[in-house]
Amino acid sequence: MPSLTSITAILLAGILTNNMVLSKFLGICPFLGVSKKVNTAFSMSIAVTLVMVIASAVTWPIYNYLLYPNFTYLETIVFILVIAAIVQLIEIFLKKYIKPLYEALGIYLPLITTNCAVLGITMLNIQNELTYIESLFNALAAGLGFMLSMVLFAGIRKKLEAADVPEFLKGLPITLIAAALVALSFSGFSGIGG
Repeated sequence: MPSLTSITAILLAGILTNNMVLSKFLGICPFLGVSKKVNTAFSMSIAVTLVMVIASAVTWPIYNYLLYPNFTYLETIVFILVIAAIVQLIEIFLKKYIKPLYEALGIYLPLITTNCAVLGITMLNIQNELTYIESLFNALAAGLGFMLSMVLFAGIRKKLEAADVPEFLKGLPITLIAAALVALSFSGFSGIGG
């Protein structure tokens, strides 16, 4: 069982220092596509966090007990299939039991399957040789970091809508500039050039 100190370090690193979106640049598509409204960004983040934790819970034993050491070359394809199955199950559950959330997420729910941040966290857990419990906390931290960046950026985008932006910067250009500044601010957590 990992110590409280190591769990705290994993959580802080996943949320701030090794933020999937702002430090590792994984999950940029939903970051730019779903961050127009805070509610949608938050809902998407909850779904992504849930998928990250469940995917890590399923892929860690598959890798360590089935793929390692002879079939490690199948890691990526097996992990993608597992993630796709998990997303399908969550989509069916939401459609049946939490219809408003299912409708709010719309097209973005199936896109979680192709969110490279979800695949990235499962592979990083293996690459960093984390234990099962550490992998779960790392996935939770990555999901919370994803949520922080999504909600933070949704708030910034809301402010940008009311801002007096020059015509040539409206839309995607100012969005990308704002995203770069947010990512730059997060680099301060790990130190520049560190």
